[in-house]
Amino acid sequence: MGFLAKLKEIFVGPDPSFYKEKIENGAVIIDVRTKEEFKAGHLPGSKNMPLKGLRKEANSLTGKEVILVCRSGARAATAKGVLNSKGITAHNAGSWTSLQGL
Repeated sequence: MGFLAKLKEIFVGPDPSFYKEKIENGAVIIDVRTKEEFKAGHLPGSKNMPLKGLRKEANSLTGKEVILVCRSGARAATAKGVLNSKGITAHNAGSWTSLQGL
């Protein structure tokens, strides 16, 4: 990977095709926004696990690869830390809208 491509990945995140491949290989999409935000719009097939209760529900994700989304990516970043600390492979995809159409 070239220098500019690496910078882009650090500051922008992986290309959406990265997540598409993960989903095709069985990764689950977890939306950590509130129930109200989720009801207002979400990705088809995603599951809502609000950040506030994620620690309690994290064990249900053991053995799964997880793609995390929220409104901007901030809550997904926090959720990634929570899941990684429990040994769960998780990726922060940022805003849920960034994965629309995959």
